[in-house]
Amino acid sequence: MQNGFFRAVACSPQVHIADVGSNVDEMLSMMSDVESLAPDLVVFPEMSLTAYTCGDLFHNSTLLEAAESGLRRLVNDMPASLPLCFVGMPVKAGDTLYNCAVAISRGRILGIVPKTFIPDYNEFYERRWFAPWRDAGIVETELAGQCGVPMGSALLFETGGVKVGAEICEDLWVPVPPSCGLSMAGAEVVANLSASDDVVGKYGYLRSLVAQQSARCVCGYVYASAGYGESSTDLCFDGKTIICDNGHTLEAGRRFERGNKFVAADIDVEALRRDRMHLTTYADCAASHAAQPKTVKATGTTGQRKELLRAVDPMPFVPADKDHLAERCEEIIHIQMSGLCRRIEATRCRSLVIGISGGLDSTLALLVAVRAFDSLGLDRKGITGITMSGFGTTDRTRGNAHTLMQELGISIREIPIAAAVSQHFADIGHDPAVHDVTYENSQARERTQILMDVANQTGGMVLGTGDLSELALGWATYNGDHMSMYGVNAGVPKTLVRHLVEYFARESASEREREALLDIIGTPISPELIPADEHGNITQKTEDLVGPYELHDFFLYYTLRYGFSPRRIFMLAEKAFEGRFGHDVIKKWLTTFFRRFFAQQFKRSCLPDGPKVGSVTLSPRGDWRMPSDASSAMWLRECESL
Repeated sequence: MQNGFFRAVACSPQVHIADVGSNVDEMLSMMSDVESLAPDLVVFPEMSLTAYTCGDLFHNSTLLEAAESGLRRLVNDMPASLPLCFVGMPVKAGDTLYNCAVAISRGRILGIVPKTFIPDYNEFYERRWFAPWRDAGIVETELAGQCGVPMGSALLFETGGVKVGAEICEDLWVPVPPSCGLSMAGAEVVANLSASDDVVGKYGYLRSLVAQQSARCVCGYVYASAGYGESSTDLCFDGKTIICDNGHTLEAGRRFERGNKFVAADIDVEALRRDRMHLTTYADCAASHAAQPKTVKATGTTGQRKELLRAVDPMPFVPADKDHLAERCEEIIHIQMSGLCRRIEATRCRSLVIGISGGLDSTLALLVAVRAFDSLGLDRKGITGITMSGFGTTDRTRGNAHTLMQELGISIREIPIAAAVSQHFADIGHDPAVHDVTYENSQARERTQILMDVANQTGGMVLGTGDLSELALGWATYNGDHMSMYGVNAGVPKTLVRHLVEYFARESASEREREALLDIIGTPISPELIPADEHGNITQKTEDLVGPYELHDFFLYYTLRYGFSPRRIFMLAEKAFEGRFGHDVIKKWLTTFFRRFFAQQFKRSCLPDGPKVGSVTLSPRGDWRMPSDASSAMWLRECESL
């Protein structure tokens, strides 16, 4: 394991039925091919030494002796840099034959894991040749000339500080697979040696099954199945190779191809360990149901790796698949709408007051509010949208705000704040030519006061518009736009807000509304607290001041979701944003993120209520509880050392 990543390879070699020598040649060739990847684990299919479709030949001494001889050659000739490999073969123990996964390392057989559940319903009636493993303990046996080889279903193999378990094909399909107990006993990666034939619809179900098992066990799962060359007498074998990580498919190989093929991926063991620690019910379940395993340490070490064999999504909050994105957007909108509906019913108010700036956040809040009113059968006129033009308001944002409100059919009010804020400057003795934090925050607080007072007038409540990214950075005026009666966007990061508004635009039946929404999406993000330039364009751009929201949302996700260190987040960011942001840029804004994230906790400690929409949220009552005076020194020192 390097940098918290465990590299696994799932192999599906060309199969030669009952020709052990040729099968060994194929596997040694594949081992040589993958050696340059410096893997921690290599997995071959079920019965990879003999082929799975040998039938009654499995009870022939010639084949069994050849399998042991082939294993001996494989162990002696395999590359020394491969610390742990699993191969499949028949193993005779006493008077019984077992279908086994054999763990090997250069010069040594590490252990034997027999198949626990033997099917008798498929075309091969496997129980005709093999017995299921019934012994809960570990026995020692002789195999390929090596004495004292541990054998049992409760075996774990440790390499590079990571524990690996194994199960075989059908074991995964039962209600409680052996990998459940192995994972709770400490296995962080599970290998499945399979010979799964293909029928219509089976592959999709299997991929889902593998992904779900990796999620249920909070583990990496490496699935390697037999492919071309197995008997076609009655069936076809497509050579499935799948690597999953905690519910996510990292790699899935092409099927129905001749020759040797493999997939390789880096499993994030550090993330798995964090989730197991964080999910306290996982430890509770392990205490009740874990097996009592024997752990065997593998020999050998992997070479150095040049790059990460794993895609790192630069926008982890936004699904990459467009169809899935539309589904996700609709679900998020329903969560926001449902939370708001419940709050409206609980407070028995029939009025909402929203400050509409012509920016993304207030637009999303308004669109959700309209959905909520429609769902409750309330008149949209009960929503009062207020534009509050100040010193930095541009015609573009003001125009979009009014167009949107008109198209949505809500009540519209325009209350300029320049005169009131100028009077306030005079009252406190502030020079309006000094565009400092007082100049900016006075406008934000004046707007909030107006919203609160109008809510009192209408017997309603103020709907907050601030999003998750702003809360993380503290990019809100304390007791200004920071405050409301309900923060409907509190769980939505900025990178996702844009896609939600775009989704509304696509769904809109009004061309005028759609045009306004698309222009809002294209408008630079700004609080508009500093006067526009001589051409009426926005001069105060948020991302110029605090950094790109793409980066900050990336930092936020890996800080909250996995608790990663600055160094690891930086490494992932370099991979995710390669070609877009360089070393110095990422370092600069990562430092800014941690400095602001710690310093602005006091604003999050008194947040209004708001619905959680994803796995990452900053509610002080739920998912994030941190002292407002916690020191950021260690995190900033690590940032500086990058």
